[in-house]
Amino acid sequence: MKIIIYNEDVLQNLPAHKKAYANGIHNELKSIFEAEHEVTTVTLATINEGLSREELDKADVLIWWGHIAHDKVPDEINAYVCKRVSEGMGAIFLHSAHFSKPFTTLCGTPCSLRWREANEAERVWTTDPFHPIAQGVEQGFRLDHEEMYGEHFYIPTPDAVVFTGWFEGGEVFRSGCCFHKGEGRYFYFQPGHETFPIYKDKNVRRILRNAVDWVAKKGPETSDFVGNKDCLHPIKPPEKFKRNRFFYKEKETE
Repeated sequence: MKIIIYNEDVLQNLPAHKKAYANGIHNELKSIFEAEHEVTTVTLATINEGLSREELDKADVLIWWGHIAHDKVPDEINAYVCKRVSEGMGAIFLHSAHFSKPFTTLCGTPCSLRWREANEAERVWTTDPFHPIAQGVEQGFRLDHEEMYGEHFYIPTPDAVVFTGWFEGGEVFRSGCCFHKGEGRYFYFQPGHETFPIYKDKNVRRILRNAVDWVAKKGPETSDFVGNKDCLHPIKPPEKFKRNRFFYKEKETE
């Protein structure tokens, strides 16, 4: 498949960002797919060439990460991205790309949410274990550090909510949402703050590989197979844990 990864890449000089992603988020994301697919990366500096009509016409999947430069994306590129999704190109929107022009245009809602940047732990729970994107993903996996996103998430009702995030402060969030638009599919995935190495996590990488296949229409549409067995058994917390039982670390003692 032909995959294009867009990262506005305007935070590259932020020390915490450089520590998490020395070569940029787009290159970390590229490393997830390049062994199996043709992958190109695009930044805000190269957006007119990298997301031209010619390049978008060749793309099977577009992955979008953005944060503080959403308004810098040309309107004509936004319009053509949305046209391509409606025609069948898959799209994946990551973290603060919920405010990107293409995502808000496709959703037709403000896509606003509650947030708190407080370096908190997050548990990512699989709420649709039969969905193709959930296959092979550990149930309730922990991200030690993440920015809190909380409900209400002002989006249209998703066609599937594959993952729900639960944060250390008690908030919950629909962290993995599937949508259809015309002939295309798109997926929103919440984890991925720029100062935490979220895209190096094995479960996150598995989710994104699965999501690329789903939005590109490779494999089943939804749940017409056995499902993720790892999500279908009881979870027994250890005898000792810190703070509360949903954020414990295995083998951790008081």
